[in-house]
Amino acid sequence: MQGAPNSAENRNGRIPMSLPFSLRPATLSLLVALGVSAPAMAAPPPTQPLEGPGGVGDKGATVVKRAVGTASASTYAFYKSGPAPAEGRPVAVLLHAWGATNPRAYGGWIDHLARNGWLVLFPRFQELNKSRPADATEKAGGLVKAALDALAADTDARPDPKRLALIGHLAGAPLAANLAAEAQAKGLPAPRLVYVIMPGGIAHDAKSRGIPLVDLAGIAGDTLLVAVSGDKDARAADLGAKRILREASAVAAERKLIVRALSDDHGFPAMTATLSSPAGIDAAYDGTAITVAPDPKDAKPAPFKWSADVTLTGEQATLVQQINNARADALDYLAYWRTFDMAATAAFAGKDANKLKADSSFSDMGRWADGWPVKRLGVEVPKLAPPAPVAAPTAAAAAAAAAKGASGKPRQPRAADRR
Repeated sequence: MQGAPNSAENRNGRIPMSLPFSLRPATLSLLVALGVSAPAMAAPPPTQPLEGPGGVGDKGATVVKRAVGTASASTYAFYKSGPAPAEGRPVAVLLHAWGATNPRAYGGWIDHLARNGWLVLFPRFQELNKSRPADATEKAGGLVKAALDALAADTDARPDPKRLALIGHLAGAPLAANLAAEAQAKGLPAPRLVYVIMPGGIAHDAKSRGIPLVDLAGIAGDTLLVAVSGDKDARAADLGAKRILREASAVAAERKLIVRALSDDHGFPAMTATLSSPAGIDAAYDGTAITVAPDPKDAKPAPFKWSADVTLTGEQATLVQQINNARADALDYLAYWRTFDMAATAAFAGKDANKLKADSSFSDMGRWADGWPVKRLGVEVPKLAPPAPVAAPTAAAAAAAAAKGASGKPRQPRAADRR
């Protein structure tokens, strides 16, 4: 799993030491003693738009919060009250970070999506200290399918299978890629957008801890892939993002996009693009307050063998704590929620990543209250090397290959088959 970010102070209510010298604690104390207020000297960050991409949406609406399934196999569903449109609601499947199983940690994002007309599904693919990362793809796929099937005839929640987007944060990122690659095999609609943010928790090989990637060549060629990372503790997330994009070989480069959120401490509170920054708590989305049907099997649970593979390490536990304490801020509104909204609109309309990159509003992060521009997002359409040309076999080689095939002996796998 990913290591913990070096600093998330501004997300946890403490003053980051990355502040300009004039706003550090000792200076703030002096200012207070002199009767000078810090807010007068530090420009606040941009606020959330009222409407449009990243916007508040229908502020007066009631959001329905319910659970589909049983206590041991549940998916939380969130949507705006009232009948769904005739075509159904667009569906956003939010796949949480390893250990962040309560939708409360992502409540800000869920609320934004629900108030803007989405059906949000939050599958609990993990039982803390019980589930193995290797089993997460199978569990998540089953939960999403069961939820879509259960809600298909619901006049209020009805999902539109033609408008499905997968969001994966940290360990949820490889899960999103896996579900997209195995959608047909799992009986799921093919997602039009796969949006992976701070990708992490990917197993390096069959023996390492993490989420094993399936053959991502199965991701449909018309899928839009967007990978987002921040500039704090970015190396692992960058490697994960590039691996997912590279292995989704059926998707052309012009349908892939890399987005980089940049930290900015021009004003206060500063924006810090850490691994935990996509989370933003909202107590109204606390999963413990949502009723889940009892599971008869829970009365006699199967024996469980504990192993180090399922427990949270010190670094992972720290990261989960930061996720569970994160507050929604301008990075959420503008770098994450807004870019997802714009990417989904493009994906559902069949547009490619070049259209997003060419739109100057996509990378715009607004301005601090004093008019100074916030650092823009980095946006890049990855340049992928074309596959090496395959030389035509000589007549002798073709005859030899035919002879081996006729002999009935199994062909030995090539090195390329094992990658």
